[in-house]
Amino acid sequence: MMYTKQHSKEQALQKLKHYCAYQERCHSEVKEKLYNLGVWKKDHDEIISTLIEENYLNEERFAIAFAGGKFRVKQWGRVKIKYELKQKGVSEYCIKKALKQIGEEDYLKLLKELTEKKQASLKGEQYLIRKKKTMDYLMGRGFEAELVRSVMEKE
Repeated sequence: MMYTKQHSKEQALQKLKHYCAYQERCHSEVKEKLYNLGVWKKDHDEIISTLIEENYLNEERFAIAFAGGKFRVKQWGRVKIKYELKQKGVSEYCIKKALKQIGEEDYLKLLKELTEKKQASLKGEQYLIRKKKTMDYLMGRGFEAELVRSVMEKE
């Protein structure tokens, strides 16, 4: 994306403070925004470190908010959440910490609900086709294959 105006370091910092205060952001999103604002590359590290010092930017907080939101709102499984966080350049430590925030009980409850919904929507299908489509659907949502199998066998 081409930018038309170049911002000074102070202007960019102010804009990024608003950007980070609006919603949790990861480092890669902030770097992308810096490029879009037309800030000199030599100033990027300084701006990012200022945002971290002033607690506008916190990768761990971002990972926890991201994982919780994708789990509750989009009903994603751990595999998909982990993959998306890796794509955003979040550290392995933060990813593990974020995934621990998803309660095992809630996770299994959601998996069972999604299984039942999908099974119900495929009532006209043959048993094996219904089973395969349900497994594909759940694994596409990011749930672990072993967990999907164990839940489906209890069905």
